[in-house]
Amino acid sequence: MKIWNKFAISGAVLLAAAGLAACSKSSNSSSSSNGAKLTLWVDPEQVSQYKAIAKDFEKSHKGISVRVTQSPNGSANAKTDVGKDPSKAADVFEVPNDQLGQMAEAGYINPLSPDATKTIKDENSDVSAQGVSWKGKLYAFPYTVQAQTLYYNKSKFSADDVKDWDVMTKKGVVATDFTNSYVMWPVMFSAGTKLFGDNGEQLKGSTFASQAGINGLKWYAAQRSNKGVLQTSNALNQLKKGNAGAILDGPWNAASIKKILGKNFAVAKYPTITIAGKKVQMQAFLGIKGFAVNANTKNAKAAMSLAQYITNTKSQLIAHKNIGDIPVSKAAMKNSQVTSDPVAESVIEMSHNSVIMPKLPQMAAFWNGAAPLVSGVYDGKIKPSEYKAQLVKLQKATEKK
Repeated sequence: MKIWNKFAISGAVLLAAAGLAACSKSSNSSSSSNGAKLTLWVDPEQVSQYKAIAKDFEKSHKGISVRVTQSPNGSANAKTDVGKDPSKAADVFEVPNDQLGQMAEAGYINPLSPDATKTIKDENSDVSAQGVSWKGKLYAFPYTVQAQTLYYNKSKFSADDVKDWDVMTKKGVVATDFTNSYVMWPVMFSAGTKLFGDNGEQLKGSTFASQAGINGLKWYAAQRSNKGVLQTSNALNQLKKGNAGAILDGPWNAASIKKILGKNFAVAKYPTITIAGKKVQMQAFLGIKGFAVNANTKNAKAAMSLAQYITNTKSQLIAHKNIGDIPVSKAAMKNSQVTSDPVAESVIEMSHNSVIMPKLPQMAAFWNGAAPLVSGVYDGKIKPSEYKAQLVKLQKATEKK
């Protein structure tokens, strides 16, 4: 992750942003936005889906035209793409929540209006609103939640087996990657540590350089001798080969996993694990994806209307049906289309057992140090006598401004 240079926001854009409340309450209002030409950036696999949604938007917002195109380097690189030249970036773009803090500080996006904020909080899950917030203000319209879950072969494991890591790994094999801190670091949350405080915004709020952190590292180390745990950088392949009966993965790979397991496909929230002699819920990182409005847009009101429209309940259900995105709309989550989807059910359940991805730019230092720490402990290259010192070293690195 990179730290961003600020750019100047024109007074005209600020004035436009201040007047966005009028269009926030209704996704059917077109009024003074006539003649606006907007560009929307989405991921490649979403282009056709959002072209259809954009056409519906244009019908109810006469005079506004929308050009849907794929993000230059994917939504995962939104801050990089927008930062190259904000004046040439899309009016509305898809972005993961962990980039919002840096983009807000750089001036690439503005806080949403009070009315838009209220609508998001009223209509979507609490955790999704928290995910798109930065320093108490919302900066994007959330539309999907991402959290890893446990996918398993139900011919090898029962629903009861997968509720507990110890039971599961005695009966069969779980494939995972201890070199991937996105996947494995959340065990440290299960151990009782924090990363940048309760809300992920406190520079010196981390607590992993502690006995709780040492307990978490001991769990990683113990897995090396656990015959039911398979270290791999390609868990999908191990599942396909039959070398593993379960993997930890996200909703983005659900379709592939269904093809591999066929009638034996099953999914559940993460199991409990044993840390320092206590059974605790295994946790995951929680990500929220949303759509943000470019602060440099010349059509702020129309852009805000578009962002709200493509994240409403109807649009979220379309995204779930077409590519499996898990909705955050309260109404969508109650829809039979979603309640009958076991992947959605498990991801939503995991959203209550996960930690929202922090948005501080210091996450770059965290990622750089977390992966070698976890893998080093698992491999045995980092000895127990070094645990505390290594944790202190990483924590200090993440506290530098």
